[in-house]
Amino acid sequence: MAYDYKGLHETRDNTILNELLNVNPAQTEWCAAFVNSILEEQGIPSLNTQSHPYPLSARSFLRWGEKVSREDIQQGDVVVFPRGPKPWLGHVGFYYGKVEDGRWIIIGGNQANMVRFDLYNPSSAVGIRRWNQ
Repeated sequence: MAYDYKGLHETRDNTILNELLNVNPAQTEWCAAFVNSILEEQGIPSLNTQSHPYPLSARSFLRWGEKVSREDIQQGDVVVFPRGPKPWLGHVGFYYGKVEDGRWIIIGGNQANMVRFDLYNPSSAVGIRRWNQ
């Protein structure tokens, strides 16, 4: 599970992450690679196993699984956020919960160059997805 990798850093723990992700996290934007790896560990099809043409693109997860409404979000759902000025850029992680002010707790890779929890504004999410097969 994603939590098992909490604290791993892309340079300090490069060998471990490189093995998990099949990419060098110090040289690649790796949030999508992390989500793919965690899904695969759980026996859930990832963008890799579905032969998606862009498995390392966070926004590729907008076509993975089934769409979930903000009101129905559950722990473990995949959440996609925008990143930067270009519409194809994004960040992806797993929903963990929410804090009192309503922000979502997301655990993911490449959050400050490591696997960690960060807080995100739910209104900035561009998609929430769940595997329901």
